[in-house]
Amino acid sequence: MEIHTLTQTLESLYGEILEREPRMAALAAEVHPRYQRSALNLARYLVLRSHDLRPLHDPLSELGVSSLRSGEGYVLSNLHNVLGHLKRMQDQPWDQELPENAVGFRGSRVLQQDHTQTLFGRAEEGEGPEIMVTLSRSLADNPEKLTRMVREGMSVARINLARDDRPTWEKMLSGIRQAAAEAGREVRIYMDLAGPKIRMLFPREATQTHIPVAEADRIALRREPVSLTEFEEALERYPEKPIPLNLSLGHILEQLQAGDRVSFDDGKITAEVAAHTPGEVLLELRSAHLPQLKAQKGMNVPGKDLGLPSLTPADENNLEFVAREADIVGYSFVNRAEDVRQLYTRLDALGAKDLGVVLKIETARAFNNLPAILLEGMKRPRIGVMIARGDLAVEVGFERVSEVQHEILWFCEAAHVPVIWATQVLDQLAKKGMATRAEISDVTLGTRTECIMLNKGSHILEAIRILRTITQRMQAHVSKKKDTARKLDVAYRSVQSLLED
Repeated sequence: MEIHTLTQTLESLYGEILEREPRMAALAAEVHPRYQRSALNLARYLVLRSHDLRPLHDPLSELGVSSLRSGEGYVLSNLHNVLGHLKRMQDQPWDQELPENAVGFRGSRVLQQDHTQTLFGRAEEGEGPEIMVTLSRSLADNPEKLTRMVREGMSVARINLARDDRPTWEKMLSGIRQAAAEAGREVRIYMDLAGPKIRMLFPREATQTHIPVAEADRIALRREPVSLTEFEEALERYPEKPIPLNLSLGHILEQLQAGDRVSFDDGKITAEVAAHTPGEVLLELRSAHLPQLKAQKGMNVPGKDLGLPSLTPADENNLEFVAREADIVGYSFVNRAEDVRQLYTRLDALGAKDLGVVLKIETARAFNNLPAILLEGMKRPRIGVMIARGDLAVEVGFERVSEVQHEILWFCEAAHVPVIWATQVLDQLAKKGMATRAEISDVTLGTRTECIMLNKGSHILEAIRILRTITQRMQAHVSKKKDTARKLDVAYRSVQSLLED
């Protein structure tokens, strides 16, 4: 591409962004003052990424001019500077005045750091991402181990409200606060709302914690409670007789149809609806990468909108406890901007205006609505995004999850919103004491975020120690990323829905 054509193309992009400034300004006026410049930058980024920028990168690099593939946090000033360089190369004037509200490179770093510090309480350059650790029930009775975890680098303690009960959560809170005081370090309390997670339920009296599974086996999902006798008799006749189970949200059975795909345990076991009769759905397993299905494991129905509310009655009951005890709340299965508004309304009613909110992106709908979700989230100053890759991978497909998680990172960087990298990070190390090469590579990708989450395991201390070592070393090598910048469908659709009059 000749320099003249290149310049014209970039001028057209620049003009398109400026043409939409009034609508962008209206959107930005609705968010918290702390995020107004970030909202503008996100809107500009949406316009930019609604185009395929790949043909521009090589010609710009050939001319020794910075390309557009690494300027998520400072879109308009980056484009302005690139155009200025091209104009000067052609001895042409460039007197276009950059709007005062445009964010520059240094300004984007300041905003990112400020928003991270506002959410997590610490954001020092060179320290690496925050380390969040999920607390197990056993840690509630082990204050010494909690203290060692804090000293090794845990700065955010996660309590999963989908597990255990309030007395256990209170013991966890007491233990982590004591540990933080003894270690002399601040630890933020993060509580995850359970959300409408569909889980497999065995009869309450059952002592068995798992059932054997293999390809072509059958499971009968029942609407009415399965008795212990019926459950045990089916196990004795397995695999000839399908094993009856219940779901935590049994009413969704009515929406399943023959041929629907179903997955369990983050896609490790998959099935298909073989038959649907009143009160029962018969599943036939299509793959079983694990030899057993454990109780309480999650179930997904990829590609099907089950109409489940993001804020469940159980979440409503727990919100007062969260608002009183937590620093940050994790909002599970948020799908659209309206879901964010619902949570904010409830928190306002509880007087929890300063509570940090992390929006967990774990469904295809949430990903497709991410720009609108971010703009709604920005109406509070303490927000973040978690890439919950377990459910997300099942929803969008394992072949797409890498692409999708990168797009989430780009949108959040454009919005200067801190990101939490989650799901099975150093999982083998935490559970078995030996990391895989794939896990180490995954952590390297996670250093592009502001926080990395570890799950529980008997070797959690070693996992924290190694995670801290890797992230601190990678700080000298990596700061965000460079990519090809093809046209993003989510950006294009968001421009149509958010920036069109």
